Amino acid sequence: MFFVLGLGPGFWLPGLVNVLKTQGFSPGWSALVFLIFPISSMISPLFSGALADQKFAAEKLAGWITLISSVTMFTAFWSLHKQWPPIYFVSCFFVTAVISAPIWSLVTMVSLSHLSHPENQFPKVRLWATIGWILAGWGTSLVLHADNSPIAFLAGACCRVILAISIFLLPHTPPQGVVRSWRSLLGLDAFQLLKEKDLRVYLIASCLLSMPLASFYMHTPEHLQSLHDTRATFTMSFGQWSEVVAMMITGWLMVRYRMKHLLLVGFGVCVLRFALFSWAGYCHQVALMWPGIAVHGICYTLFFITGQIFLDRRVSLEMRGQMQGLIGLFINGVGTLIGTFGLKILHQYTVEKSANWGMYWAVLTVFTAVCMIWFAKAFQEKIITQMDQEK
Repeated sequence: MFFVLGLGPGFWLPGLVNVLKTQGFSPGWSALVFLIFPISSMISPLFSGALADQKFAAEKLAGWITLISSVTMFTAFWSLHKQWPPIYFVSCFFVTAVISAPIWSLVTMVSLSHLSHPENQFPKVRLWATIGWILAGWGTSLVLHADNSPIAFLAGACCRVILAISIFLLPHTPPQGVVRSWRSLLGLDAFQLLKEKDLRVYLIASCLLSMPLASFYMHTPEHLQSLHDTRATFTMSFGQWSEVVAMMITGWLMVRYRMKHLLLVGFGVCVLRFALFSWAGYCHQVALMWPGIAVHGICYTLFFITGQIFLDRRVSLEMRGQMQGLIGLFINGVGTLIGTFGLKILHQYTVEKSANWGMYWAVLTVFTAVCMIWFAKAFQEKIITQMDQEK
């Protein structure tokens, strides 16, 4: 299931900005497309998590969401392929994003619920999404030669139908809670979890880190193209290879080192990545982009994947779906939304006006470093006992 889950977006997301540019989308339309991701993540994941906790089996809810969104996704990509006016693609893509936003959080909840030792097992299961993403990116660049064409996007839409079938075959995951009020059904009870300081600090840090991270797929392919990299989708897959390696050893790391140390390493690697990008921008050397892209997977795994496991262990069974939805709200919703607006303004003043990619990435380097220092001081890890886990 995770392999197909990664295979689909691997066909279209890394090259999305370049394809939109090739299809004649103005910078304003392209920015609007990238705003769709965070807006949709603020609408549906929390509510869907509550439904999975209180009303419906998680695998059935995720399966129907995936199947319905495959239709709207194919429609969106078909309109792009036929070069219809941008409003058609943006409208269909928005509907798709709202419907499908909870998929990752729901299948993560199912996985964490059924794995006997999630600290060791979940990263090894989750890495198959990364492998699928890599192979799809290679297929786009090396087989289909469609880095600037929406042809590969249609393949990604077809993958979603296969994904729906595989989700329906997941282990049965019935709801563990009961509906107490409209507030609980809407998932608003999840905000009570913010009373716990370690949860609150981690979620705020995730929100802050996701702001500059929005630039990875929003502007990195464009920077590669400006440095005459004709296979940007293939180059972007370097980050997924490091993610595979990181996920293979994450379980080993989690039982030997404190969570705070792993999260700080993830933060630090992200600072290093933006610094390398800035250096590449000032030197106009595409080779300096490669190691920066390659460490993306380490940053993502050590901060976000270990964080998902950490938060899942810190909440009761009846709140697991809502916790995963809350993660999506903070990371893919609020953080990415603010980041997308801010990155658009930063891109306008540094790249569009003066083609200064070095300054663009330097600003993100400083911002991420400041956030890391704050997190190092504010985060106090709560030791989780066996009794806490049973509760």
